[in-house]
Amino acid sequence: MPLPPNLARMLAGRLSIPVIGSPLFIISNPDLVIAQCTAGVVGSFPALNARPAPVLADWIQRIQDALATHDAHHPDRLSAPFAVNQIVHRSNTRLEADLEVCVRHQVPLVITSLGARPELNDAVHSYGGIVLHDIINDKFARKAIEKGADGLIAVAAGAGGHAGTLSPFALMQEIREWFDGPVALSGAIATGSAVLAAQAMGADFGYIGSAFIATAEANAAEGYKQAVVDGRADSIVYTNLITGVHGNYLRASLETAGLDPDNLPASDPSAMNFSSDKPKAWKDIWGSGQGIGAVDAVVPAAALVARLVREYAAARDRLGLSQPAMAMA
Repeated sequence: MPLPPNLARMLAGRLSIPVIGSPLFIISNPDLVIAQCTAGVVGSFPALNARPAPVLADWIQRIQDALATHDAHHPDRLSAPFAVNQIVHRSNTRLEADLEVCVRHQVPLVITSLGARPELNDAVHSYGGIVLHDIINDKFARKAIEKGADGLIAVAAGAGGHAGTLSPFALMQEIREWFDGPVALSGAIATGSAVLAAQAMGADFGYIGSAFIATAEANAAEGYKQAVVDGRADSIVYTNLITGVHGNYLRASLETAGLDPDNLPASDPSAMNFSSDKPKAWKDIWGSGQGIGAVDAVVPAAALVARLVREYAAARDRLGLSQPAMAMA
């Protein structure tokens, strides 16, 4: 789909493949975001990863400075923009202050989750920023756009962390019946061919998270990274026990925590708390999507992106498609 002019300008000449790296709680940090953006994909991190709260401004400034330096030294290979994820759930007591930091630093892309607020969208739009809102069904998609989001992140079955249950085929079909704006598709995407498949379904971008856990820059325990390398689709368990919102987690981490993955109780959604400075649930019980069978080693983020680019080109060749000039890229 044609991208809105402001987003097209933001991305022009900057993507090596149409991919957004999803914000990974605890795991995404400036090192990973910088590596993603300089390799030619949109990097992102949750604002809540910057702890304590004043660190957020430092992280954003560090990323902006690093990308500016990269661009000055590589005018023929400009970095992709970055995004900050804001949790809009009422338990996030940092939201207002974190949003003010993003506005002050004019963060180019803001990803919103677990709620949509017109005033947040207006604040980002005030400086020309773009808001992408993640959704798990068509009902939430319509509400997000009605409240002023510029685009959607369709979180389909198989995505890591908080995820929906709908097939990506069904979810994309319903969204594209009425919405022609930017859409990123999430759900077991870990190869370049899967990115092309997402585009074939109507998405503009593949949204990739779990594969970036097993990268050198990721702030994940070595055991976590290796579990992603060793894991397959059937290593993933879907439950709302961990945060009150349904999500996908590595079976091995549930077992290590003394839980029976095949007999997990349901959780009370009202128990969600995204402002705690002790996010042990995500630290000890590891989120992951079903696409990890494509991950066979811990590598630098740039190497992962290079693999995706090769696979994307090979998939296009198999289908007899000309290679895109990556105009949005």
